[in-house]
Amino acid sequence: MEEFPKKDLEALWAPWRVQYFEKEPRDRDFLEAAARASDDAEHLVITRRKNAFLMMNRYPYAVGHLMVVPYRKVAELSALGDNEIFELWNLVVHAQALLRAATKAQGFNIGINLSECAGAGVPDHLHIHIVPRWSGDTNFMPMLAGTRVLSEGLRALYDKLMEAQAKMASPR
Repeated sequence: MEEFPKKDLEALWAPWRVQYFEKEPRDRDFLEAAARASDDAEHLVITRRKNAFLMMNRYPYAVGHLMVVPYRKVAELSALGDNEIFELWNLVVHAQALLRAATKAQGFNIGINLSECAGAGVPDHLHIHIVPRWSGDTNFMPMLAGTRVLSEGLRALYDKLMEAQAKMASPR
């Protein structure tokens, strides 16, 4: 029986991932910065509405991980107004449509982590996570190495999402 080629798999080369850890410490006010920004591409903002916006997650759990964020910095759902709640969920639906068009997503994990003990990375500015999923998208890396492999860079995916959004907005 042939031996497993362990030496060939000991190093996973993904030099483009340097952008995730070059900028330390992480900017904990990135949601506020994105809310105020005029350069949407720099902040990975995809869609803006009056009370909320849709952006890519700079530190994604999976390719296409998006976030819907109210402009107002609030930590609790009860602090949101009706218009904010409506726009947040409207943008969640929009995010699903974009991800289906741009990445052929087949399913989604959608959730909110409220407070640090619940896993919120930014506990004082709530946001909704939209994580696309595909049949068979699990692999051995998280199980064996505690590592996620992201198959597409942020800028390339940003461009795909913006293109899909433009197509969705144009009259047919």
